[in-house]
Amino acid sequence: MTARADCCNEGMSLDPAIATRLKRNEAGLVAAIAQEKSTGDVLMMAWMDDEALARTLETRKATYYSRSRQQYWVKGETSGHTQYVHEVRLDCDGDAILLIVDQAGAACHTGTHTCWDGDVLLPESA
Repeated sequence: MTARADCCNEGMSLDPAIATRLKRNEAGLVAAIAQEKSTGDVLMMAWMDDEALARTLETRKATYYSRSRQQYWVKGETSGHTQYVHEVRLDCDGDAILLIVDQAGAACHTGTHTCWDGDVLLPESA
């Protein structure tokens, strides 16, 4: 089962003007990056399809599509580490979504604030 490019589950549908701008991968998904409003930290990357984006726009709760579980998940629904969405932006190519969020608790599934605090492949130059 792959993510659907159409949506109408729970009565939420994506504005067709937005849907036509999205460039989805073969599974019907678009990369979604969460960035913390207060610090500018890039917190995490997850996947969205049309329905996940529609739910996020409707509720201001970051909603993603889990490829491994093949289901939607609202960030923090079980952990309490929620993301309140202030703003959603689509990049110029339509192949990535940026969510500007307030993060409560850890953003990463490992329990850290951000998913990018581990392996630095190229450190900042002096």
